[in-house]
Amino acid sequence: MSKNPHIGIVVGSTREGRFSERAAAWFHKIAARRSDLSVEIVDLRDYPMPFFDEPASPAWMQPKDHVAERWAAKLAALDGFVFVTPEYNHGYSAVLKNALDYAFQQFNRKPAAFVGYGGVGAARAIEQLRMVAVELQMAPIPKSVNIGMAEFLGIWQQGKDFADFPHLEQAAGVLLDDFSWWSHTLQTGRQATSALASVG
Repeated sequence: MSKNPHIGIVVGSTREGRFSERAAAWFHKIAARRSDLSVEIVDLRDYPMPFFDEPASPAWMQPKDHVAERWAAKLAALDGFVFVTPEYNHGYSAVLKNALDYAFQQFNRKPAAFVGYGGVGAARAIEQLRMVAVELQMAPIPKSVNIGMAEFLGIWQQGKDFADFPHLEQAAGVLLDDFSWWSHTLQTGRQATSALASVG
């Protein structure tokens, strides 16, 4: 029997004072209660890659940067990704785009989900991320957690907590139910493909 899919919750901002760290810790706490997934937080601060300047896309050539090599190894060990993202000017952060650009095969045939915060719950940033995920051959699920401006400001500046907004945990549960199905299904598919390749 396959072990539970191991999921990375990617902190999609590295700037000082970031809210994504708190959102990732909150989501991790919810996900860690489940018996059908294992989860860890993956912090982009631990992978300080330069702006992408490799001679070719990782789809064709493995990056030479040593931090990018560590990043690829971490991604390869994961069975799916939950990206925690801000919204800057109707888009997501440059550091997250850079991290996505530094890998390819390690993302393939794995599910992606999104927790966003800020204006309209980062819905516009998430929509862009879904398109990038498809290009990286991930399977982005339609469910997301959108932490709107009222909730974001309440937690960040007004002394409130995520527990003051129970609809957010409800949304996280719905996302994780769907994400679990995709994680298990795609894990099984990747394992079957690998087994066929090994006997071919």
